[in-house]
Amino acid sequence: MTLKGILAGLGNPGKEYEDTRHNFGFFLVDHILDLARSRKSMRLAPLQESGDALAYTANLGGAPWLLLKPMTYMNRSGLAVARFARRFGLPPEAVVVVHDELDLPLGRMKLKRGGSSAGHNGVASIIEELGGPDFWRLRLGIGRPTVKRDMAGWVLEAFASKERAVVAEVLPAAAKGLDIFLRRGEALAVQYLNAFQARGNEDTPGMDSAGDS
Repeated sequence: MTLKGILAGLGNPGKEYEDTRHNFGFFLVDHILDLARSRKSMRLAPLQESGDALAYTANLGGAPWLLLKPMTYMNRSGLAVARFARRFGLPPEAVVVVHDELDLPLGRMKLKRGGSSAGHNGVASIIEELGGPDFWRLRLGIGRPTVKRDMAGWVLEAFASKERAVVAEVLPAAAKGLDIFLRRGEALAVQYLNAFQARGNEDTPGMDSAGDS
C-alpha cells in the first residue's frame, strides 16, 4: 500500500481522559473517522485496532492517508508515529500532527511546519522519534485558565459545557482546513485555518488570557 501521509491526533487513552482538553487531537481524528464511515468515497479501512495505536487508512483530499491515534499516553506518542512512518517510507514532512495548544484561545487554530515543542510532551516525543521537527502541526487552541493554576491539571480537565459548543464548531472547520491543505496547498489552508474563529466562544473559560502566537 502506498500512502500519501499520516494524520496523527494526539491524546491519552482511557475513559478518564476521553473528554479532556489534552485529547483535542483525538477529537479531530474521531470526527474525520465518523465522516469516513458515512462516505464510501473515503474508503475507510482498519489497519490496527489494538496495542500501541489505532490506525486506519482513508482517502483524504483524494489520496490515501493513515489516520492514527497513538495509544501509548501523550509523552510516548512519537513511538507509534515513527513506526508507521518507517513502515510506509514516509518522511517527516508527510506527517501532520493535530494537538491541543495552550497559547491559542479556544475557538482558534493554526497550521505550521517545524518549530519547537513549546513544552508539549506529545510533540516533543514525535520530534525525538522522527529525528527532527520537520513535520506539520495543526494546533487547536484550548486557551489558558483565567486564574492562576496548575497547567497539567488544566489540560487534563474535561471541557466545560460552554467549551464543548465551541469544540463542536472547531472540528468541522479543522477538517475542512485539512482538506484544503491536502487538495490546494499550504497557502490557502493557512489563510483559512489561521483566520477561523468560532462564533460561540464568547464568555468561554480560557478565552481572555490566551495569547495568539
